[in-house]
Amino acid sequence: MNTTPTLPGLESIVKPFTFPATPYEYKVTALRECPTPDAMQMCDTPDRAADYWRMHIATHPHYNPDCECLAALLLNTRRRVKGHHLVSIGTMDTILVHPREIFRVAIATAASSVLVMHNHPSGESSPSDADVKVTRDLIRAGQLLKIELVDHVVIGNGNFSSLRTLGYFSL
Repeated sequence: MNTTPTLPGLESIVKPFTFPATPYEYKVTALRECPTPDAMQMCDTPDRAADYWRMHIATHPHYNPDCECLAALLLNTRRRVKGHHLVSIGTMDTILVHPREIFRVAIATAASSVLVMHNHPSGESSPSDADVKVTRDLIRAGQLLKIELVDHVVIGNGNFSSLRTLGYFSL
C-alpha cells in the first residue's frame, strides 16, 4: 500500500516525464559552416593572427576586454584557420590554461596545428613569466600529440608580441 501523501489533482498539474534512452551524436563543424580552403583566412604570421583577433575574437559576445581571454586558432596544414575556440576567460591579470583544454578541440576538429592568443587588459603586450611557462608546457603537450603549437601571441592595446619571434620556442 502506498503511504506517500499526495495532493488531489496533482497528476493533472505536474505530469511525469521520462528522458529518451537513445544517446545523441554530435558533430563539430567550423564556425562558418565548413568554408572552402580559398575562403579560409591565412594565419601564418603574428600580424595576421592579431588581425584575426581584432576581427573575430574581440567581437565575440563572450569576450571581455577587462579580463584576460585566451583563444585557440585551429589551423589546417596550410596554416588556414579552420575555426577558433574561446578557451578561457580569467581575471584582470591572470587566466587558467591547461593543455587539455587547448588540444581537446584541436583533436576533435582534426586541426593540424594550433595558435594560441590572449590579451593583456593592461595594454602591455610583453609576455609575463607565466605566459612563457604556459607556452613551453603547450609546446611539449603538442609534441606528444603531434599537433604543432605555431605561436603564442599576446595582444595589448594596439600592439602585440609573438613568443615565437621573441625566441621562447626553443626548448
